Amino acid sequence: MKAILLARVSSKEQEDGQSIPAQERRLLDYAREKGLIVDQVFKITESSTKASRKEFDKIIKRIRDSKEPVALVADTIDRVQRSFKESVILEDLRREGKVEIHFYRERLVLHSRSNSSDLLRWDMGVMFARSYVLQLSDNIKRSKEQAAKSGAWIGQAPIGYKHMTNEKGDKTIVVDPERAPLIQKLFNLYATGNYSLLALKEEAEKMGLRTKKGQKVAKSQVDDILKNPFYCGTMETKYGIIQHRYESIISPSLFYQVQNVSAGFHKKPFKALSEPFVLRGLITCSHCGCLITPEIKKKRYVYYSCTNAKGNCKRIYVREEPLVNTLSSYFDQIALNQEQIDEVTGYLKEIHDSESRFHKECMDHLRREQEKIQNRMSQMYDDKLDGLIDETMYLDKVRTYKARQAEILEEMGRHHDADENFYVTANLVMHLAARSREIFQSSEVAEKRQILNLVFQNLKLDDKKSLILEVKEPFSTLMGIKNGTIRPMDCR
Repeated sequence: MKAILLARVSSKEQEDGQSIPAQERRLLDYAREKGLIVDQVFKITESSTKASRKEFDKIIKRIRDSKEPVALVADTIDRVQRSFKESVILEDLRREGKVEIHFYRERLVLHSRSNSSDLLRWDMGVMFARSYVLQLSDNIKRSKEQAAKSGAWIGQAPIGYKHMTNEKGDKTIVVDPERAPLIQKLFNLYATGNYSLLALKEEAEKMGLRTKKGQKVAKSQVDDILKNPFYCGTMETKYGIIQHRYESIISPSLFYQVQNVSAGFHKKPFKALSEPFVLRGLITCSHCGCLITPEIKKKRYVYYSCTNAKGNCKRIYVREEPLVNTLSSYFDQIALNQEQIDEVTGYLKEIHDSESRFHKECMDHLRREQEKIQNRMSQMYDDKLDGLIDETMYLDKVRTYKARQAEILEEMGRHHDADENFYVTANLVMHLAARSREIFQSSEVAEKRQILNLVFQNLKLDDKKSLILEVKEPFSTLMGIKNGTIRPMDCR
């Protein structure tokens, strides 16, 4: 049988570090051992979270175009895929008998006659490989959140500020001495109440205010400047209004005076709903796509309905209790018995080895890069003492290297957290699978909402007062295990 070998790493550095050649040697030895004829070797360097995998598509096309079955051989499951999107494609080819999938380290071979146990091992390997990537993504988000809450601005600095690197090699934001006085003057002019946005735009042009690309500021940009609290010491983030660590250009009192002029004075603030509705904001109308909103009737009962009069939606009221009971009943379908939990736990132990190797490879690569940078800095210091490079060049390079060292330490921390959270996630899933309905029913409203967001997605209410829903991974896989269908694409 012809064979396609797939050797894959997630970065150029790993490729240079012999990861791909090492994989290729193992796969060639494996192919010879199994009597496979190597037709082509694909060497892929790309991030596991990329939306498009062109090389993977080439492999699939080659398999489909082949007139005879092809063996796809890879080092581990996570070298081929980290999501179920690829599973659907490979599963169709497997069932058609067009491909055999060989995972070297897992000692797993999938073909058209594979039993449910081998298919389950494949599913669980993909599910927890994806979990690792998601944990990395979550850690990056937490890192950004921590930076924002500590007062660091993430993104492009507004007009009137500029980015620079300080003496310690850290990136920061400072006041732009050319544009900052012009920004301050715009606020002072608008605070008088004698200037419209159009008039203020014309004044900005006369003053010579330009964007960072050298273009004239538009009226909408002037409006954005006047509404941006960054200039008075705070910043709007997805985590709320936070005091930033940079120098202010205007005072808070001037900023709020400008807001009053813009708003027409004494505008009543919006008052958000405070009632503890379990499903508020979680369900949309299947007809028009608008949110299904809750309201209290008869001072005690909560009803949900679509309030989109323009969408020709018939106003149908549904009590909260039956909707919650419908969702609650789904938890029985993911509640595995002890035998099933033991079986899945056994597979997780096998997956553990593959994930540990992936984690170790990433950490080893980062440590080598850290050591390489430190050696370069030491050599540069000797070159400076010997007069081979001047002080300015030395300091510039040191700042660059130290900035990269800080990034490496942060990345190593994210990998460490992801490695720990991988097992926390696995334990949480198993625990929730065993006692999901009990946990849900005994929780307060806030906890109920968290559990529903964890398990379900795309909740919709149809004209017949029925809920349409999708179960998220990995719980859809657990439903398949519970029902005996095994394959996640069969239980969606």
